[in-house]
Amino acid sequence: MRKFNMYQIDSFTKEKLTGNPAGVITNADGLTANEMQKIARELNNSETAFIFSSKNNMYDVHVRFFTPVSEVPICGHATIAAHYARAIENNLESCRIYQKTGAGILPVDIIKEQSDYRIVMTQGKIEFGDIINGIHKESLLSSLNISDKDLLENYPIQIVSTGHSKVMIGIKSLECLNTLQPNFNGLVNLSSIICCNGYYVFTINTQDSDPLVHGRMFSPAIGINEDPVTGNANGPLGAYLVQHQLVSHNNSLFTFKAIQGEALKRPGTIEVEVKIEKNEPEEVKVSGNAVIVFKSELVLN
Repeated sequence: MRKFNMYQIDSFTKEKLTGNPAGVITNADGLTANEMQKIARELNNSETAFIFSSKNNMYDVHVRFFTPVSEVPICGHATIAAHYARAIENNLESCRIYQKTGAGILPVDIIKEQSDYRIVMTQGKIEFGDIINGIHKESLLSSLNISDKDLLENYPIQIVSTGHSKVMIGIKSLECLNTLQPNFNGLVNLSSIICCNGYYVFTINTQDSDPLVHGRMFSPAIGINEDPVTGNANGPLGAYLVQHQLVSHNNSLFTFKAIQGEALKRPGTIEVEVKIEKNEPEEVKVSGNAVIVFKSELVLN
């Protein structure tokens, strides 16, 4: 009999049953890819994180991430959840650890705050992909059931990645955002053409507002019609806003907060920090809190 520590954790929140739920297995050594996929399907969260022991001194842990239908290279909210669970289990002090992921070996900062923790995830390499124009833009707008007049001016629709690419789509109205009813089949079909499976639709408040951003993220091609709160959407968004000179900053750092999940009645807050060099985004971090909803033991033969 093999026994595994299994958690359900809500990330980017301190209130249970809000934010973004993730499954976590903290002692995943011995699990096969097929077993991990079945566990992720059983828990049926947007992602489940599996923590493996390190095999060398280049990293502290190896973390793999599965949606209910496929493995993905990295996941923001499941990274927060995984390291929150690990910190609780091991009663960690504030520290930096390195996790091996499908997006490379990346640092995670565990910040002890009284008897609780905040987790800071450094994301992967910033990459700016295609700007979506022409027939692909028409297909995207049709699938989102919006039109050109709904879009923010001077905000190109672009694929951006910090380890797991997303399409950035800026719109004018919070009301429009919260009433979106996408054609998910249309988004799935477009994903196979543009080679990007996530669509982050966002609005921008005035820069002195807190939060700056409200957003919704759709990834039906990987089995997630809508993700409540997405680190790997808001991180790339920060890089995008700096790259296109859409926000002011001090030429070294740009920070903002984003709220996501309101339309699903699972709101959560992400803090984003973009390091800037020569007026271009150099590194992205996202941080947030988490709360354990339940802990159990999974027993497998």
